[in-house]
Amino acid sequence: MPRQMEPGTVVGGRYRLQERIGAGSMGSVHRAVDELLGRDVAVKLIASRARTDEERRRNEAEAKVLSQLNHHSLITLFDAGTEVSPSSTSIVWLAMELVQGSDLSRRLAKGRLPVRQVAHLAYDLAIGLDYMHRGGIVHRDIKPANILLFDYREDETRLRAKLTDFGVAQMAGDPNPQSEEFTGTAGFMSPEQVRSEPAGPHSDVYSLGLVLLRCLTGERAFPGMAVESALARLFRGPVIPDSLGPQWVAILRAMTALDPADRPSAHEVSEAMQDLAAAGRGRRSTAASDDPERIRAAEELGAASEAESDPALDRITAVAARILGVPVAAVSIVGADRVWTASGSGTRRGSTASGDSLCPQTVREDTPFIVDDVQHDPRTAANPLVTGSPGFGFYAGVPLRNADGLALGTLCIMDRKARSLTGDQEATLRDLAALAADVLQLRRDARGRNEPPGCDKPLDGELTVAD
Repeated sequence: MPRQMEPGTVVGGRYRLQERIGAGSMGSVHRAVDELLGRDVAVKLIASRARTDEERRRNEAEAKVLSQLNHHSLITLFDAGTEVSPSSTSIVWLAMELVQGSDLSRRLAKGRLPVRQVAHLAYDLAIGLDYMHRGGIVHRDIKPANILLFDYREDETRLRAKLTDFGVAQMAGDPNPQSEEFTGTAGFMSPEQVRSEPAGPHSDVYSLGLVLLRCLTGERAFPGMAVESALARLFRGPVIPDSLGPQWVAILRAMTALDPADRPSAHEVSEAMQDLAAAGRGRRSTAASDDPERIRAAEELGAASEAESDPALDRITAVAARILGVPVAAVSIVGADRVWTASGSGTRRGSTASGDSLCPQTVREDTPFIVDDVQHDPRTAANPLVTGSPGFGFYAGVPLRNADGLALGTLCIMDRKARSLTGDQEATLRDLAALAADVLQLRRDARGRNEPPGCDKPLDGELTVAD
């Protein structure tokens, strides 16, 4: 930063610089006071290469375009302009909202993120990039440190992301791209950036793909020193583990294609992430919910549950409701036309028609079925459980399976209002479901010992909870 831009300097005629709060290869960020409105802001200062009045006017025009960005997934830019120092150095300044909070880089230092959180964050970032790209602006430095995280509930139920640091953003189609040096950050730059070629919108998509892979695996896709990391992507794509599931593998492979023309647009990425966030609970069960064997086993188990309550299941549902902070938790058995509530906290034992429950949807899933806002999700909005009085806003259920992969029932929780689960809370729900499955197995074993020889035992195999 030029010496003339020390604390106390006023830029734009109104922003008085205070202490420096951040720095990068392209400039520095200061806390500043907007003396016109009396509020704190952040001011980024970028040393420009402009030397002529024409070049400075071009810089100022671009800065003003950036200041017009207005999207909830982007840090708000209040004002922008250029200053010329006494040494004739051109300085681009950006006045933006001052944010108190962590960035994705610091969050990842604690470990990888839950899959659903990654889908939510990716959706936020993709719609922000789509907005930028439609305005002809390319960010060119998508990396964890430039992604700020917000959590309005302060418990990571639904982390939200905002993209910041437009210091290396440039107008798409600029006839004079930088060609003598890398632009961006080596660990996340696109192949075209490595080759010092013009970086268009698909370059941002590639970088976002590497960021998402980092969130999901906890590892950088191209490790090593800067040059080694940058050059590696010229010859191969990143390793994408099959364990992420076919949907994630497909979208990440497309986003990180070597040829920019093979990558999806930011809008297409946002649509894919919306699907993954809403329904992305993994693969569907290999055993259909209307499988005759599954129905027979479930209905026998459901009929047995009507005879008497099980104190162990009652304790599990009570613990689920208390630990997860929900009014309703239940262990349910799903038959062909009826759903039996074998145990419930905040609800009564008994049975109801399948159409009046969300549990039949859950037994079709291979992993937990979680809907943050059931009243606005097309899969659940019309269900009588949601539309009836008093209605519900949130549902999360874990399918309980036997060794043959047949989902016989669920452990589910419900809340009156829309909400999300943190990664730890989802893990707790899975653990409690495993305990519920063990209880059901013990019940099956006890009945088996009292049955005459040769009697059918439809629940052969140990009940387990799906991963």
